Amino acid sequence: MTAEDVAQASTEHARDQFDVAVVGGGQAGLAIGYWLAKQGRRFVILEAADAVATAWRKRWDSLVLFTSRRYDALPGVVFPGDPDGYPTRDEVIAYLDRYVSEFNLPVQTNSRVRSLTVQDGRFLLDLGERRIQAKQVVVATGPFQAARTPAWAGSLAPDVFQIHSSDYRRPSQIPPGTVLVVGGGNTGYQIAKELTATHAVHLAVGSRQMPLPQRLLGRDLFWWLDKLGLLAKSVDSRIGRRARDRGGDTLIGSNPRQARRRGVQLLPRAVKAEGGTITFQDGSTLNVGAVIWSTGYQPDHSWIRLPVIADDGTARHRRGVTEVPGLYFLGLAWQYTRGSALLGWVKDDAQFIAEQIAANGEPTEVTAAGGRRAPTSERI
Repeated sequence: MTAEDVAQASTEHARDQFDVAVVGGGQAGLAIGYWLAKQGRRFVILEAADAVATAWRKRWDSLVLFTSRRYDALPGVVFPGDPDGYPTRDEVIAYLDRYVSEFNLPVQTNSRVRSLTVQDGRFLLDLGERRIQAKQVVVATGPFQAARTPAWAGSLAPDVFQIHSSDYRRPSQIPPGTVLVVGGGNTGYQIAKELTATHAVHLAVGSRQMPLPQRLLGRDLFWWLDKLGLLAKSVDSRIGRRARDRGGDTLIGSNPRQARRRGVQLLPRAVKAEGGTITFQDGSTLNVGAVIWSTGYQPDHSWIRLPVIADDGTARHRRGVTEVPGLYFLGLAWQYTRGSALLGWVKDDAQFIAEQIAANGEPTEVTAAGGRRAPTSERI
């Protein structure tokens, strides 16, 4: 090997070593990127898709947020437009694209992390054709990881059109005829209402959610929640525990009465399928031509080969800090507050995680079991 080859190999090796590796180029990854840049860290944001904000790009075309623009900003840049208005999906995507440019965040797209392990006291992120080493890692893949559908969905006839809400874009995707939307959260209600203009729509609601108006006494709902301090209640508080344990969505701007007025036929929980027929909890049935599964998501942390994942697949952490030194999560639902996974509130957890990273300074070496080893210079 020539001296030039050695120099090139050394350069490439240094290029793939970072203080911090952030996995995920969504709102959580960009928010922590802002704070890492302010710290002067050598860091990288690894995004599996070909652009940032993948979760937003995969939402349906007509999506409008239920939080007003004044509550949709990441740290350092206000969300443009009328602060009391509600941004569209495309506005959010444009904002996040500009955010990357504004702070020159080091995003590497088409960089799916296949595994996260520990090697020689550093985190090792395997990207297939290359490997990255980092002293600390932030998993910012968010709550929308693996689409969830019931096991019995496979019992539907092949000619019944099926799609998860994550793949729904517009009514023209759905073949003519009777369509059943399964799932009575915000997404299910909004898609069902949109489809009534072109289809006969039924909505299967498994459990009742608390409906709240988008505006109350002339003010945005989140203005009230913010002023009352409810959004700042932590998961450890009595109110926070009750809200988290209740589960499900709070319906914002939607309710059963409004849906019925729009022409949506409400049905109880869907429990099984056979051929082209869906059976519901009360024994009633419906012949369908299409089904949209608005049944949420489940975590997919199978690529994390470290002792921080519980048996149910969820991450074990306390406000994003795990028992493995230098490994953090960010952007999870109820990571610390109701707003932890929301666009305008993820910045609070991001700042907290950045402070933990700064407090670690030059962290000691990490072991695969999650413990620490002192640096070589400190060993006896």
